[in-house]
Amino acid sequence: MSIRDLASRLRIAADGLPPGPVPLAALAEAHGGAWQASLLVLLAAPCLLPIPGIGTVLSLGLALLGMALWLAPHRGLPARLAQLHLPREGAVRGLALLAGFYDRIHLVTRPRLGAMAGPSTRWWLGPMTLLMALLIFLPIPFGNLLPAMSLMLAGVALAARDGLLMLAALTTGAGALASSTALLLLGWQAGAALLGLSA
Repeated sequence: MSIRDLASRLRIAADGLPPGPVPLAALAEAHGGAWQASLLVLLAAPCLLPIPGIGTVLSLGLALLGMALWLAPHRGLPARLAQLHLPREGAVRGLALLAGFYDRIHLVTRPRLGAMAGPSTRWWLGPMTLLMALLIFLPIPFGNLLPAMSLMLAGVALAARDGLLMLAALTTGAGALASSTALLLLGWQAGAALLGLSA
């Protein structure tokens, strides 16, 4: 299924939702096999915004998703999450926003380097998601931007089967790790100097 087909599928699903609260299982089913990719995008995107506390909350969801990708990549939505319900209006809006996003992003994506973005990649994408979730969780100034961007790129790469985009996600993730480590070391050295602990 192409990313444009996924966008069409989400629009049809949004129009066909029954009245009343919508279980997450129904939303996952609407995505077909791409629910993990879409969840990466949905959880990572708000972390790009400078909203205090949002990264702390969403990083926990990203960590759970990372564990699912790592330990049970071929299973469906975990039972506890599947039973959660969203208001129908919120579910329709979420599906429509994702469909619009996929419609726009398809212009720069296409299936390529399939080995880098297929199902077999999820054994290392899980640990990567966990690591990026940890970086988002840490209180590093502007530290959410690169790890969140890395996970968004990875989600789109999975949905579009775009291995080149997955390489971009990995590169961005490596940059996030390097910059966060440098900032933490600088913070440690500055704190040690202020406390008179430096040699």
